[in-house]
Amino acid sequence: MFNRSNLLIVAIAICGALLGLYAGSYLGQPKLLPPGASLKPGERLTDLPLQGVDGQPHRLREWDGKLLLVNFWATWCGPCREEMPLLDRTRARLAGRGIEIVGVAIDDTDAVAEFLKDNPVRYPILLGADNDTLLSFGDGSGILPYSVLFGRDGTVLSQRAGSFSDAGLNHWLSPHLDK
Repeated sequence: MFNRSNLLIVAIAICGALLGLYAGSYLGQPKLLPPGASLKPGERLTDLPLQGVDGQPHRLREWDGKLLLVNFWATWCGPCREEMPLLDRTRARLAGRGIEIVGVAIDDTDAVAEFLKDNPVRYPILLGADNDTLLSFGDGSGILPYSVLFGRDGTVLSQRAGSFSDAGLNHWLSPHLDK
């Protein structure tokens, strides 16, 4: 038979289970963003403040007037690491045509700094806070690498999940280079 202590344990277990169900359903809900927070083609650049690897604050508006490719990556992402030299070469090759490439690492600051010591790039690397940074740029699935191309007027021209090949990147950029 049940004594008082067994009944108390059962009651606590039931309360814990109900609380767990409630918390699971509440926390499992999609996060609501302010209107316009998730970018789509034709929308304007989100001027999200981001920190550089050097600790300095930056805003993507620093590159107004340029064709801007923002590439989201992480040190643990193999395809991200593989495409970084391509992005670096492309930036160097097309710099005279008014393009800038900015990497946004969705990663730990120390891991990014350590990675860049052995794998330097000549384009700016900023630090994204978390997956909410990806979501605010239109990557609702959290796929890395993820790239957003902004026109010289700050509007989204195109978004792409996945890594680039040399030909694929050239094909993606070429219609916008002389606009």
